[in-house]
Amino acid sequence: MSPIGSLLSELDERTIARNVGIPHDEARMGYNPGRTTVPDIDTFYDILGDYYAHHHSQCVSRGGRLSRSEARSFAKEIVTREYERNHSNINGAFCDARDGTNGGLRRILDTIAESLKAKSTENYIRDAFDRHVATNSWEEQVEIIREFIAECGAYLRSDIRAGQPERYARDYEQLIRAYVQGLRSTSSVFRRL
Repeated sequence: MSPIGSLLSELDERTIARNVGIPHDEARMGYNPGRTTVPDIDTFYDILGDYYAHHHSQCVSRGGRLSRSEARSFAKEIVTREYERNHSNINGAFCDARDGTNGGLRRILDTIAESLKAKSTENYIRDAFDRHVATNSWEEQVEIIREFIAECGAYLRSDIRAGQPERYARDYEQLIRAYVQGLRSTSSVFRRL
């Protein structure tokens, strides 16, 4: 199989779903906090940390463990970032979990799951690019990137310069981020549970 064929095979939506999406969805479905609301902030933080540790152990570290404070911290960071994007903060998330509003605790745990899945998908795609694009030949790198843009251009943002593949041949981070962002908006890999 050609280098671009091999890369595109690994970046196929079904392949990404099988290798990344499904395990993350199963980790989310496998966690039941035993409640739909929380009575206080300490319980809220405990559930966030417990869920993050569960999901991380299932899909990221494959059995590795985080300390309670690390798991809480990482979970709060994700939730804070998401709520700030919607002009709120971690206190707004707590109120949603306490009152059951805006999807409540379930939506907050889904947010953590989606963030971990997105990061794992980006890592998976970066690894595929590293193995297939990082050859020693500049011409081969440019050609693989040219072919990738031609095949996957529909997923890429408009600021990606399709006519300048050499721009991304050695540093394809911008291209990867654009591709992941395109997948997030169009792919079933990122559809919520």
